[in-house]
Amino acid sequence: MKKYPLPPFNEETAKQKIQIAEDAWNSKDPVTVSMAYTEDTEWRNRTLFINGRKEVQEFLKNKWINERNYKLKKELWSFRNNRIAVRFEYEYLNKEDKWYRAYGNENWEFDENGLMQKRYASINDLEIKESERKL
Repeated sequence: MKKYPLPPFNEETAKQKIQIAEDAWNSKDPVTVSMAYTEDTEWRNRTLFINGRKEVQEFLKNKWINERNYKLKKELWSFRNNRIAVRFEYEYLNKEDKWYRAYGNENWEFDENGLMQKRYASINDLEIKESERKL
């Protein structure tokens, strides 16, 4: 299976890859999102280490149960060959009905078929008032 655009990336194809990822994550469909990753993908998400598509799907299913009204925006930070660095922010409503904005960076590495084989995310949460939402 190939997921276009394929590496090596230029600015245009890196931005395309980011938009595809943003759209998939905003679908909040764990299977759709997971299909962009290799079967044996490696993730670090905050303090969690996640391995393989099945674990990704389970992680995302639980994420969107706990992070309601999720909305994400990603932007290109840097790229080179088969790697892309992304800056992002997203907003969500937690189980206690408190709004948060999460900020972070992701480092992505892709295989020759355009599937993400590594994803390392550093994320910080900030509690916000509903009136402060921007996404």
